[in-house]
Amino acid sequence: LRPGVLKPGMVVTFAPTGLTTEVKSVEMHHEALTEALPGDNVGFNVKNVAVKDLKRGYVASNSKDDPAKEAANFTAQVIIMNHPGQIGNGYAPVLDCHTSHIAVKFAELMTKIDRRSGKELEKEPKFLKNGDAGFVKMIPTKPMVVETFSEYPPLGRFAVRDMRQTVAVGVIKNVEKKDPTGAKVTKAAQKKK
Repeated sequence: LRPGVLKPGMVVTFAPTGLTTEVKSVEMHHEALTEALPGDNVGFNVKNVAVKDLKRGYVASNSKDDPAKEAANFTAQVIIMNHPGQIGNGYAPVLDCHTSHIAVKFAELMTKIDRRSGKELEKEPKFLKNGDAGFVKMIPTKPMVVETFSEYPPLGRFAVRDMRQTVAVGVIKNVEKKDPTGAKVTKAAQKKK
């Protein structure tokens, strides 16, 4: 659990799908809890949701308090650490962010910056190579949930994986979110509205 609390009876929304349901119970080490707090590692049961409706990397949040949503795209500050060549627009590695592993496209290299001072060195560089840092606009190839590092650090930092190794790391500075369309709302959640 990250920010906030999780309690039985609460209505949660799973991003990126927007599936909304009620929490039946919350447990830690097979003991029922009346509430879970930030830092707690808990399991929780939800009503009327099939196993196939949930996947690794989904994020549950309070449906009444700015719930997490799918990212349409995001801007990140990236440091290239271990890539044998050059990285340019269109590069599509796998991003490891919280529990998701999803391919993303480096849609636009926006700036190259000095990794110590953060000062801009070049606008729209053609490529980034080992030791370089820059701001990159990224587009996930599949539905993915991320947040800015400043708001939710665990959902805002990532490793870039390619060729079976970490080639870069980054932090998310800004996220453009999608609204879920036609998301399933269980009967239990409808009663709670």
